[in-house]
Amino acid sequence: MIKHIVLFKLKNFATNEEKQVKEQEIKDALLALKDKIEVLKSIEVGINANPNEDYNIALTTSFESFDDLKTYAEHPDHQAVIPLIRAVLESRACSDYEV
Repeated sequence: MIKHIVLFKLKNFATNEEKQVKEQEIKDALLALKDKIEVLKSIEVGINANPNEDYNIALTTSFESFDDLKTYAEHPDHQAVIPLIRAVLESRACSDYEV
């Protein structure tokens, strides 16, 4: 099994409310992929609750193989979520490991 972990740090927003709305929009879009991409075995999306940390959103997904991870990455529904994130993305960190 492959775990794919991604952390997203978003750009600053004019208001905290604007930030919360965008975080939730991204979370909802990512979670919707579970019903659209068959190779996606599990998905969890968390919005950071610790104000002392820099990253806003954590994504944890699992796949049977690296080939399935590649299929997910290239899937049109996954590709459709990327511009939503990139529009407000400051930085991203990722780790893929075998369980």
